[in-house]
Amino acid sequence: MAIAEDLVQGELGQLLDILPQRVADNLRALENVDEILEVVLDLGRLPEARFPSGDIALDDQDITRSDLDNVVERIGDFGADNRAGIERTLHRISAIRNRRGEVIGITCRVGRAVFGTIKIIEDLAFSGKNILLLGRPGVGKTTMLREMARVLSVEAHKRVIIVDTSNEIAGDGDVPHNAIGRSRRMQVATPAHQHGVMIEAVENHMPEVIVIDEMGTELEASAARTIAERGVQLIATAHGNTLDNLVMNPTLSDLVGGVQSVTLGDQEARYRGTQKTVLERKGPPTFDVVVEIQDWSRLAVHDGVAHVVDQWLRGYPVAPEVRWLDEEGQVNREKEPARPSEASLAPWRPNQPRRSDQRSDQSRQDNQPRQEQPGAAQFSQEPEAYDSEMDLKIFLFGIGRDKLEAAGVEAGVPVQVANELRRADVVLTTKTHYRRGSQLVRTAESTGTPVYVLRKNTMPQVQEFLHTISKEWRDNGIGSGGAGEDYKATLEQAMEEAEDAAQRVLSGEFSIQLAPQRSYVRRLQHMLGQRYNLASTSKGREPARAVLFYKP
Repeated sequence: MAIAEDLVQGELGQLLDILPQRVADNLRALENVDEILEVVLDLGRLPEARFPSGDIALDDQDITRSDLDNVVERIGDFGADNRAGIERTLHRISAIRNRRGEVIGITCRVGRAVFGTIKIIEDLAFSGKNILLLGRPGVGKTTMLREMARVLSVEAHKRVIIVDTSNEIAGDGDVPHNAIGRSRRMQVATPAHQHGVMIEAVENHMPEVIVIDEMGTELEASAARTIAERGVQLIATAHGNTLDNLVMNPTLSDLVGGVQSVTLGDQEARYRGTQKTVLERKGPPTFDVVVEIQDWSRLAVHDGVAHVVDQWLRGYPVAPEVRWLDEEGQVNREKEPARPSEASLAPWRPNQPRRSDQRSDQSRQDNQPRQEQPGAAQFSQEPEAYDSEMDLKIFLFGIGRDKLEAAGVEAGVPVQVANELRRADVVLTTKTHYRRGSQLVRTAESTGTPVYVLRKNTMPQVQEFLHTISKEWRDNGIGSGGAGEDYKATLEQAMEEAEDAAQRVLSGEFSIQLAPQRSYVRRLQHMLGQRYNLASTSKGREPARAVLFYKP
C-alpha cells in the first residue's frame, strides 16, 4: 500500500509541475491535496480545485492567456478529441476551444491507480461474463475498469487487451502505466476509429478479455456484439445512471438486446392484458451483467440481463442486487426494493367493441376491461375475483356474447363475460372450435383454466351448460351460494400470502410453497405469479394440493 501511495504522490507532483506556479504552490499548501479530483483553468476566471467535498478557488488572480499558453506548451499536442496526457501517468488534460480553435479553458483530471476497487464484484470478473459498468462522470468507472484489467491479467493469468481511446486507462505515452499489470494496450488515433480497433484487437492479438472505456456509438455497440459472439470476454463502461436509461437509449440499447415494437394478435393481446402494440427485446444482449456504480463503494448489480430487460419491457418491477463495502472492507449484499417499470402499456381493447340494445347499462359497465398495474396484484380491490354478485366469468370462443347473456336470463343464472383469458373462470367453446386445436385453447388448458365444450352452438346447449356450471360453482363454495364474507376473508389472506411469496422469490429465494387451497384459489395464485413473471406449479393431492412459486 505504501508503494501505491508513493506512486500516487509522484504522479500528482508531475501534474502540479505543468500548472501555473502560483496555482501549484497554493495547491501544494492544502492539507487534503491527495483528495483532489480536478483542476479547472478558464480564461478570465479564478482557478478552481474540485474535491469530493466541494470546489475551492486556488488564487485571487484570474487566469490569463499567457497562463494557458504555458500549460499547453508543457503538455504538448492535443488529440482529435481535445485530450492530452502526461507520459507514464494516468492524468487526463482536456481543452475547451473558441471558434478560432484557440484554447480558452483546461480541465486537469487527476488519475489514480486505486488497488482493490473490484473486490465488490470480483466474483463477476472471474466468472467470464460480459460486464458493462454504468455511472455518471467522475463516479469511478475508469478506475474500476483499470483495476479489473490488472487483476484479470495478473491474478487470473488471462490475455487482456485494452482499447484505450483517450489513454485514460493506461496513461499517456508509448509505455503503459504499471497499474494495468500484464495487460496490453492498443491506442486509438481518433475516437471515430475505436470500433475498428476493437475488431482489430480480436483478429490480430488473440485476446481472452477485451477492456473498453466509454462506449457511445452504434458502431461501437455493433463491434461489441461481434466480439461477444466470438467468445471473448468483454468488459466496458458507458455513461448512464441505470439500466432503464440504457434500455431506452436508441444508440446503446443494442448492448442489452435492443428494443422493437411488436404487434400482437387479438387473442394474445387478450391473454396478456395489454394493448396490441407492445415493446419486446430484439435479440440476445451483448452483456450478461450490468453494474450501476452509485458511488465509490456502492453498486447495484443486474445479473442475467436478458431476463431483467424482459421483465422491465413487460411492465414488471425489477430488483437489482445492491452491494457495498463496510468500514472493515467486507462485501455486503441485499436486494434493492423493486423498481417500478415505466414500460407498462394500456390494457387491450378491441377496435370496435360489440354492443347490444338488450344489454343493460350496468352490464356495459361491468364488462369494461379494468386497468391494472403489472406486478402489483391488488386482488382485494378487484371484486370480480370473489364478489358474490359476479358468480362466474366466462371467456367465449366461437359462441356469441348475446346468446350467452340471453341464456343466463332464461336460466336465472348471473354470468359475466371475461374480456381476457387470464381473468376467466372457465372457457366456453364449441366442439368444432375445440377440434381445431387453437393456441388459445392450448393456453387455457396449460394454465389450468377449465374448458367446457358444447356439441352445438344452440340456446338449449348454452342453458344446460349454465345450469351445470352454476351448480358446480355453488358446491365448491364460490359465488352466491358460498360462504359470503368468510370466504372473502380467506381468499384475501391466500392472495396476500401469494403476494408476499412472489416478492420473496424476486428478492432472491429460489422457491416458496404456499398453503394448500382449493382449485379456484390456486388458479388466482397462478395468475398472480404470471404477473410477476414467475414460474408456478401445483404440488400434492387434494385437499392438500398447493401452489409452488419458483424462478424460471
